[in-house]
Amino acid sequence: MTYKVGAKGQVVLPKAMRERLGIRPGDEVLFDEGDGEITVRKAKSKAQLVDELMGSLAGSGLLEEYAEGKRRDREREERKYGRY
Repeated sequence: MTYKVGAKGQVVLPKAMRERLGIRPGDEVLFDEGDGEITVRKAKSKAQLVDELMGSLAGSGLLEEYAEGKRRDREREERKYGRY
């Protein structure tokens, strides 16, 4: 498909393409440039990025290690100052 670039450097994404990709007004898209080409893709939401990060940490033991450290900190504070 070939489309024209407007005077402000804008290109309109065809409705069918936006619908297929789930791109709605206000969504963010990423532009990647390489080898004389431009690739446009829908940006992941912040919630999706957090979910992916949490998923990648889940099997690493880092979350468990962090939770254990927080538990030890809380117990130390309770011994020092009594229960809250």
